[in-house]
Amino acid sequence: MGPATASNLGRLLTHTARRLPDAPALVWRERVWSWAELDARVDRLAAALRGLGVAKGDRVLVHSRNSNAMFESMWACWKAGAVWVPTNFRLTPAEVAYLGASSRAAVMLRDAGFAQHAQAVKQAGPHLRHVIAVGDAGLGEHDYEGLLAAAAPPAPDHEAAVAYDDPAWFFYTSGTTGRPKAAVLTHGQMAFIVTNHLADLLPGTTERDASLVVAPLSHGAGIHQLTQVARGAVAILLSGEKLDGDEAWALVERHRVTNMFTVPTILTALARHPAAARADHASLRHVIYAGSPMYRADQEEALRVLGPCLVQYFGLGEVTGCITVLRPDQHVPENLGSCGMPRTGIEVAILDEAGARLPPEAVGEICVRGPAVCAGYFENDEANAKAFAGGWFHTGDLGRLDARGFLWITGRASDMYISGGSNVYPREAEEAILTHPAIAECAVVGIAHPKWGEAGIACVVPRPGATVDEAAVLAHLADRVAKYKQPLRVVVWDALPKSGYGKVPKALVKARLAEEGVAF
Repeated sequence: MGPATASNLGRLLTHTARRLPDAPALVWRERVWSWAELDARVDRLAAALRGLGVAKGDRVLVHSRNSNAMFESMWACWKAGAVWVPTNFRLTPAEVAYLGASSRAAVMLRDAGFAQHAQAVKQAGPHLRHVIAVGDAGLGEHDYEGLLAAAAPPAPDHEAAVAYDDPAWFFYTSGTTGRPKAAVLTHGQMAFIVTNHLADLLPGTTERDASLVVAPLSHGAGIHQLTQVARGAVAILLSGEKLDGDEAWALVERHRVTNMFTVPTILTALARHPAAARADHASLRHVIYAGSPMYRADQEEALRVLGPCLVQYFGLGEVTGCITVLRPDQHVPENLGSCGMPRTGIEVAILDEAGARLPPEAVGEICVRGPAVCAGYFENDEANAKAFAGGWFHTGDLGRLDARGFLWITGRASDMYISGGSNVYPREAEEAILTHPAIAECAVVGIAHPKWGEAGIACVVPRPGATVDEAAVLAHLADRVAKYKQPLRVVVWDALPKSGYGKVPKALVKARLAEEGVAF
């Protein structure tokens, strides 16, 4: 152990529980846990993990829907000095087995109904020693509530001593290109993230605030909840695993919710839900959306419905959501389509293929450096060499900085296609298509074309009750984008394929087109 460079992240919960023992900390279904209750359960879980042989640095795999157990596991791992390794609960047993094996998890906590996932992890390698099950423990598994009940509460200030670079969280990338990679988030880095989120995204957050959790705690929503715990704001979970607009807006009204973390598809769904017009949501101050760029037409719609409370940030798991911010007061016409300005303490640059800075308005790769960047990918030298080349973290996203330093994302480098020798960035056509009043969602991808090399296909979803056809979409685009940027074909679907985080990966769109035999 080196110098005292970091506080254990678990201390955020410890401090808040001492300051606000009787205040509500977590609400799920009909249950309300106070800060003192939540902290006591977390302490007993930390003691139980130690009793199972979990040592500092050991990885704990967590495969769970949003729940109190999921929430508690995060803090217990950190207090015990272990590394929290959450998964997307929608993954298959084989996918979770890969995460368990690649992280070499010693213990797995699984939600009810995921016995097959635990079995797959066991079979994937020799590292898994124990499985803790919530509600339906089978032979050889530990019952979650039983473990907590049997554990002796640890002494005060039992949190493991940590250094700045000690791992706290393996944040698995969504794996849209190849296998998921574990970005190593550290105690010191995450302390910066919490501070920066409170400064740039949620200024003024206190115990008088309430946060609605509408996305999986395994990723961005989990990071968002660290800021709530640090300030003593109550977290409210949806009752089920699916987004229920009626329930979400009822909870906003009942609990006077002031903030929530979403992704653009969730924000759009909430803004379009009929309950948004009926519910009292005047309490909302910070509705944060991130995870993928939001189209201008969808931004404008959400602003009309919710008012000036939207906060956008751009960031990847590897930079822990901390690259740019567009504050509520910056959601003005001249900025719509931008993802804002660099976060406090973060440097953003647009680099060319040789790693040289490009001037304002030039399109290149978005690169970033600063204390928000992760400690690298776990045991992946090849990925680290590529991602951290030249002393910058390379996001793989393309964009431009304007003269003020505001960032405009063009798209993923992998989304660009070359048609007739010209680079085409699908986002331009997508933005134009979404200005059509009958279209709710769209995705444009480039696929092989016998004459042009590649050409675009637009996949569109009509708004409820509306109809749209290829001719209407192409006519709508005629005067809005250059001819070479226009897709040559349009297909109409009931819904776009989405990842477990609500994003629309172009790989899934291309896969569905291939399945349906759509080609030139």
